[in-house]
Amino acid sequence: MSAMQNRDANGIAHYPGWRLDVLKYLYEVRHITASGHETTDTDPGIATSKDDYSLETYILKQDHYQVELLTNLGEAPEAGALIVVAFPKPKEGSGFPARAFAILP
Repeated sequence: MSAMQNRDANGIAHYPGWRLDVLKYLYEVRHITASGHETTDTDPGIATSKDDYSLETYILKQDHYQVELLTNLGEAPEAGALIVVAFPKPKEGSGFPARAFAILP
């Protein structure tokens, strides 16, 4: 996990994350149900190093969910694949493992 954080000498994490304008477009215009990514968080590492989880908060306040630490995304095409995420929904759960797979065109 520490390699994924990519922290510098000052302890600041350096990994990519989403941008709010992109998330708003996806959720409010395209009406997606969830978003996912390979990194450990929706927010970029520089933000999480400052305890700024505003992008994750935005998604969860929309009553949607996110899937983190997805693998093999490079094997899916840029468009046309259907991602299936299967997991239980425990009452008031904060997070849990999920099984995700892609159905390719």
